Amino acid sequence: MKSVSSKKEKWNYDFIKASKFFYTFSIIITLLGIICLAVFGLNYGVDFRSGSNVDISLSKNITAAQIQPILKQVGVDDHAEITVSNDRANIRFAKVLSETQENQLKTTITKDLDSKASFEVNTVDTEMAKELERNALYAVLIASVAIMAYVAVRFEWRFAVAAVVSLLHDAFLVISIFSIFRLEVDLTFITAILTIVGFSINDTIVIFDRIRENLRFSKQKTKDDLKTIVNKSISQTMSRSLGTVFTVFIAAFCLFVLGGESIRMFSLAMVIGLVFGAYSSIFIASPLWFALKGKQKNKPAPAKAKTAKE
Repeated sequence: MKSVSSKKEKWNYDFIKASKFFYTFSIIITLLGIICLAVFGLNYGVDFRSGSNVDISLSKNITAAQIQPILKQVGVDDHAEITVSNDRANIRFAKVLSETQENQLKTTITKDLDSKASFEVNTVDTEMAKELERNALYAVLIASVAIMAYVAVRFEWRFAVAAVVSLLHDAFLVISIFSIFRLEVDLTFITAILTIVGFSINDTIVIFDRIRENLRFSKQKTKDDLKTIVNKSISQTMSRSLGTVFTVFIAAFCLFVLGGESIRMFSLAMVIGLVFGAYSSIFIASPLWFALKGKQKNKPAPAKAKTAKE
């Protein structure tokens, strides 16, 4: 009996107290992210930038050094990004190519580089890029509002506020990291953000459900009693939460290391977001609910009815 008791005490970790460190860390990253977003913005990929994107398929392997002189000859080498993979090349232009420039580029490459080259040209204008950006923002906001409504109905408004703050925290920290390190943001990045939000809210709901269950069978007279319940609930769900996150983390990390270039930023966003989501469910959402619940004033007990004798 003595060993069992000591084992229980060992796992009685004070998550509420430890959350102060994570709050500080999150605030620092958030402030750095706000500064970088205000000064530099995001490094938008093809999906969010206006311009022309030319995909070239050739019958032989080429290098970027072979394409660069052709762009200079045509006069479209300003701010052109060249990506080459064996017999395929992608050229991203910051400006939309005119029909004349497009035809001249195709003719020159066919003549000087490969007569069997085939081309696919995609153009993203300014309005389309802005619309994609707006729609991505609306998707995150609508998801947040829907989650808040569900949690408020299923639990209570304090749980809803804590859950939404936690998931917005995860999304913004990933955006901040991408802004600070100038990582490319495209449509797959938005997919990653929404996926991260889903995983984060799932872990948070599991902990909240355990807190609600423990509240039913516990008597909380003081704030310390409530703190004990929260810490106990997190401990009881810890192995489940970390196990789920770690499994997905391994898959996302393998995709990042071994996957293709097209899903690299998606995989990286998932890896970063899963780490943030794991600790936000434990050290952000639950302590925030505790802070909101701790401010609730207990209703005074109803006065006892006076006896007939009185």
